[in-house]
Amino acid sequence: MNLSGLSLRDFEYVLAVADCGSFIKGAERCHVAQPSLSVQVRKLEARLGTAIFERTSRSTIVTPEGRLLIEQMRKILLETRNLFTIAKQPTRPFGGILRLSAIATLGPYYFPHVLQGLRARYPELSLILGEGKTNNLTLGLLRGDVDAVLRAGPVTDPGLRASPLFSEPFLLACPTGHTATSKRIVGWGDLKPRDLLLLEEDHFTRDQPVASCSGHISLNRHTTSLETLKYMVAAGEGCTLLPALATGPDIGLDYLPLPPAEYQRQIYLIWRASDPRSDDFDALADVLRVLSPKTVEPLYSIAA
Repeated sequence: MNLSGLSLRDFEYVLAVADCGSFIKGAERCHVAQPSLSVQVRKLEARLGTAIFERTSRSTIVTPEGRLLIEQMRKILLETRNLFTIAKQPTRPFGGILRLSAIATLGPYYFPHVLQGLRARYPELSLILGEGKTNNLTLGLLRGDVDAVLRAGPVTDPGLRASPLFSEPFLLACPTGHTATSKRIVGWGDLKPRDLLLLEEDHFTRDQPVASCSGHISLNRHTTSLETLKYMVAAGEGCTLLPALATGPDIGLDYLPLPPAEYQRQIYLIWRASDPRSDDFDALADVLRVLSPKTVEPLYSIAA
């Protein structure tokens, strides 16, 4: 088969349009003029003999055949990036650049503890940090948008490798003076449904309280971030569970310990199984365990 006429740049154009949902936004992402991008995409469709997009005046829709082609283009671009990674790897860890993201309920509270140590351990590394929801980060990792993710486990996707870092307990956060601080109420499961506050779906910290809850939770008893949860608790709206790293001497809040066997999460460093830098990630996991604060308990893989 003659491969002339196929361009990796054209693949990037197609993925940008698919991810952004429009040719205009796709062109902005690729920093090219929209007419030029459209022309290149049409040339690629003609070369492949397949319509990748269904174009209407209101939207851009990926065709069923286009979905298959787009997933293959993602794989090709990912393997191409690995080619450069392999070439750079002998000189510097991670080839000199590491795109590391963490779930939003961890990153803002964990990164400050480890960044200075990471800079000392990897002085020549360009570190690009990010955060987001679990599902979005995992999808971005599989697509090659990020190199590694810090998130709660377990991790079951066969396309991913994971190294356990630490176990983090949850604390019960209540308004100062709440009845939960008395001996009559022993924990989260004893609270009334109207007293329960949660994060919105797709946050791992939400799974723990939902699984432990004995009553029904009203749909309007959740919010979008840990900081907003803390504000609501301090205002007397109810109680919630918070991971230990997110707690502190907050005005208007009392924190109560809970049985660690029932209320905890395990945090993992996760990367693609196909990434050739596996040794670098194993070494990074070792460094992160050492740098982790004393409020968490380091975890080690069976192989270690």
